[in-house]
Amino acid sequence: MVKVTFLSSDGETQNDVEGAPGDNLLRLAQANGQPLEGTCEGQMACSTCHVIVDADWFDRLPPASDEEEDMLDLAAGARRTSRLSCQIDLTEDLDGLIVRIPAESRNMQGV
Repeated sequence: MVKVTFLSSDGETQNDVEGAPGDNLLRLAQANGQPLEGTCEGQMACSTCHVIVDADWFDRLPPASDEEEDMLDLAAGARRTSRLSCQIDLTEDLDGLIVRIPAESRNMQGV
């Protein structure tokens, strides 16, 4: 199993979850009540699954594609370590991954 820690935007709430290698970070987040909308269902046509990867973990991820970078340019509150969670598949090397949910995230599908 691969442990992932989701931090709230203010860092006050921490949710540790486990997924299997090959699981997608967006689907894992949604299955565990995280406020990531993922409107386009992982097709990279939106930025509603934007997360901020902890700096210690950012360089362990495969580089973002040009298409992902283009979508991140549209993400509210994007930072240097921002990624689209739909583009992160878990591997054993990511055991312990820490991501923060941006303050700008709103899951309108849960309303």
